[in-house]
Amino acid sequence: MAYEETVSNLRRSFREGRTRPATFRVSQLEALNKFLEENRNQIMEGLKKDLNKPAFEVELSELSLVKSEINLALNNLSSWMKDENVSKNMATVLDSAFIRKEPYGVVLIMAPWNYPVLLSLVPLIGAIAAGNCVVVKPSEISRHVEKLLADGLPRYLDKDCFAVASAGVDDTKRLLENKFDHIFFTGNPNVGRIIMTAAAKHLTPVTLELGGKNPCYVHDDCDIRTAARRIAWARFFNAGQTCLAPDYVLCSDSIKEKLVSALQTTIHDFYGEDPKKSPDFARIISERHFQRVAALLTCGKIVTGGQSDESERYIAPTILIDVKDSDPVMQEEIFGPILPIFPVSGFDEAVNFINDREKPLAAYVFSSSSQIVHQFLDQTSSGGFCANDGIMHTTIPSLPFGGVGHSGMGMYHGKFSFDTFSHSRACLLRSDGREKLNEMRYPPYDTSRLGFIFYSTETKRKSSCALM
Repeated sequence: MAYEETVSNLRRSFREGRTRPATFRVSQLEALNKFLEENRNQIMEGLKKDLNKPAFEVELSELSLVKSEINLALNNLSSWMKDENVSKNMATVLDSAFIRKEPYGVVLIMAPWNYPVLLSLVPLIGAIAAGNCVVVKPSEISRHVEKLLADGLPRYLDKDCFAVASAGVDDTKRLLENKFDHIFFTGNPNVGRIIMTAAAKHLTPVTLELGGKNPCYVHDDCDIRTAARRIAWARFFNAGQTCLAPDYVLCSDSIKEKLVSALQTTIHDFYGEDPKKSPDFARIISERHFQRVAALLTCGKIVTGGQSDESERYIAPTILIDVKDSDPVMQEEIFGPILPIFPVSGFDEAVNFINDREKPLAAYVFSSSSQIVHQFLDQTSSGGFCANDGIMHTTIPSLPFGGVGHSGMGMYHGKFSFDTFSHSRACLLRSDGREKLNEMRYPPYDTSRLGFIFYSTETKRKSSCALM
């Protein structure tokens, strides 16, 4: 693929103003919706081949969320695009001051393999709504969905404004040599550093949606059975290949056995006697990832699961205990159906354990006490936060999705996606008259004028009183 030519053609379309009218943006969003509707079976089939993803999980996490994002953008696009009037100082009270949301230009969206439809199309929705031209680069690892997007999207979207790049590692490096106006990447921190380095050559802004080890603290007072069911669902959904999944559980010794027992019961309830035969349990994406995840089974002690089959890329839902802080399963993001349980003395040690590590994409706490929940929220930092459940906060498009520190930078979902792919342009429209009012700021300077200038431009602190 001639990437330079592709980017050049898209930039030409952008400069011609093809993507700016609201009518064009609406038409492309509706075309994307049509792509989902008319290719539903092919999407199901592609995800089955790539990940053995259950149809229920496809409907919930790949199709429904994308449709909601499209509909939200269509419902609100006109208001999102409106200029935002701002307050003014005395010097500009007769003028017009506002923020205009401008598209960046030609943007690159790089999607991962674990949710290849969702994580390709949700950023694309924001980029289209904001008026950009886009190159979408799906993951080559989820090869069946990659082919579906590469073949299908150009049949629905304007080919002069949108392109799909099918690229392996070497081709991706060549793609990144081109100048983009924004790069949106979802993946792991190691590749994120490569993306950021490539973007720096052109001073291109980036959004990095990365991952990390998401902690899950289970307090002694919680409903153990409910916590086990919600943790297990979040952990083993898509065979654990979810960046938001709880990556390890912290709990006290006093409830560890009860929690382990509840998790064992839950796994049996969810997937039956032999999860390998369950139609509701996915598979590891590739042989390489299977080998990586399987190697983590040697850490600690397996109390349930542990079975694997390389020929099917199957690893059973597994619970580990007696893991060490230095074990690989506690050092690296698992991204598979393994859940280590790590004992702590209580709340304070759990918080310190979390804060001694890189900031995660999400943090979870289970407790029947609102005081414990709010203390945990106040004393930890993460991209997102959810109490008494796992990953459900990401289903609310009015909440931003994004990391902090090691887990990423920038945010999207709903209007946050529109804003991510827009430049907030500061605008002031002044009259060419009333020049007498402006003479006070011109040379030769006279310090006696400063008082009036300060009065007309400075923001004064409002008076306040302290309540004793």
